[in-house]
Amino acid sequence: MTELHVLPDAGQAGAFSYRIDYRPAFALATLLLGPEQSVKTEAGAMVSMSGNVELTSKMEGGLWGAVKRGVGGRSAFVSTYTARGGPGELTLAPATPGDVVPLHVAGDTYNVAASCYLAAEPSLGVETGWGGARSFFGSDSAFVLQVSGTGVLLVTAFGALHRRVLADGERYVVDTGHLVAWHAGMAYTINKVTKSLFRSVTSGEGLVATFTGPGTLLMQTRNIEALAGVLRPFFPSGNSGSSD
Repeated sequence: MTELHVLPDAGQAGAFSYRIDYRPAFALATLLLGPEQSVKTEAGAMVSMSGNVELTSKMEGGLWGAVKRGVGGRSAFVSTYTARGGPGELTLAPATPGDVVPLHVAGDTYNVAASCYLAAEPSLGVETGWGGARSFFGSDSAFVLQVSGTGVLLVTAFGALHRRVLADGERYVVDTGHLVAWHAGMAYTINKVTKSLFRSVTSGEGLVATFTGPGTLLMQTRNIEALAGVLRPFFPSGNSGSSD
């Protein structure tokens, strides 16, 4: 089982060179595309680009592929940026504050939370896969992204990225809202944080994933659903308006 390797802040991929600035709170990825080279990104991730960079958006994988991406928390369309007639620059950023992390995928398959995917080299296959009834990652979705092949993958972390390496047979529990990526071959179960439903609810914790090593887990230090819960009392209610 090969590990997901976290790459330096700047480096070279097959289709582009990259640089990550303003880490970890407000990260921005700058990609320099070679002539006629492309990168696939999550819809809406573009911040800026050179005038010769062409954007195409299409429904890859047909209708079923679009349906799977939709229920998996992604756009039904895949965005592809290509530098035409010369090199071009593309900058990308996630929708939430946090980090952008370059990873090297080396011929294995990895699971990535749908909300944490930002961009990938064309050499990588990115599919929305059914995780089974036990899987509820990112926005309570039963689908995860399955990334395979060899190349550079850019993922995001709400907050910063935390890496944990598990020894053979070691068990480790992670709140599902904090998961970013893990090897598809790692054994895990989904369960409540305690055996008692009442205690799970009163603890404020939802579902957790219990992994068994060996393998590497990538986690984000913040959970956007937890933030939404903290902010909810400050949002105006539907009946708060006065009537004349």
